[in-house]
Amino acid sequence: MIDPLAEVVTLLRPRARFSKVVGGAGAWRVRRAHQGEPFYCVVLEGASLLTTDGQALPLRQGDFVLIPASHDFTMTSLQPPPPHAIDPPPMALPNGAFRLGAVDGPAETLLLVGHCAFDAPDAALLLSLLPQLIHVRGEPRLSTIVQLVSGESRAQRPGREVVLAHLLEVLLIEALRFSAAGGASPGLLRGLADERLAAALRCLHEDMTRPWTVAQLAQRAALSRSAFFERFSRAVGLAPMEYLLRWRMARAKLLLRQQGSVAAVAASVGYGSASAFSVAFSRHVGMSPTQYANAGGQVQLPDLTPELV
Repeated sequence: MIDPLAEVVTLLRPRARFSKVVGGAGAWRVRRAHQGEPFYCVVLEGASLLTTDGQALPLRQGDFVLIPASHDFTMTSLQPPPPHAIDPPPMALPNGAFRLGAVDGPAETLLLVGHCAFDAPDAALLLSLLPQLIHVRGEPRLSTIVQLVSGESRAQRPGREVVLAHLLEVLLIEALRFSAAGGASPGLLRGLADERLAAALRCLHEDMTRPWTVAQLAQRAALSRSAFFERFSRAVGLAPMEYLLRWRMARAKLLLRQQGSVAAVAASVGYGSASAFSVAFSRHVGMSPTQYANAGGQVQLPDLTPELV
């Protein structure tokens, strides 16, 4: 049985690109502006305040936060500096960590912050199916991983960066799994949290080549056609057939990068002919399958993904 969440993670190909330990004391603030770069934070000790999209989120020890496509956000002490105060850059310490705010005395807050990378060329499409912000608190399994991350991040053992990268990847997957179980903003995770919709989503992922209809999927979900269409569209943020089309195109891109012939790829993603597949692919991606394959999937494609979350 294919797990749709596992397929999302597999297609995204996440990796922990950069991480650092940051301590804070007194009043401090960090403002960041990213171009849709995935950002994560683990609160190792103390507390902090994350503000994004005008919403302030208090964080405490053991919390994990992931912003899959971050833009402007601010992290501060619980009592931040005055709005117009100058924010000194983090001070590098001899042990490789960084310090914010008062440099004398022990740190009141300790954070592990960093950036992920999603190596999928279709990452924008896939990320649109995830929540804008994932915040996990009080989950025992995830807390155990956070403790491992905390211990590894402070140690100077051989292979530290490799171990830390793999732990952070596991942390990411557990956070997505927890969000799927706990409910989320519109997207794949909310769809998976709905038992009826999850049955239909598994059908789409297990047998992508089948010429599915809304009525057939509604039957698998044990819902009427109209109820299923409305419930799926509201939860996932896409109509069922649009979701299927996008997954077919994401899978097609992966197969084309693996040097598959256009005809073989067409059959693998549910098209009866190479010509029908080529028309659909060109309309969706902005270039033909042959052009995409010849470029090795490394071209910069136009962003055709609307805002879903």
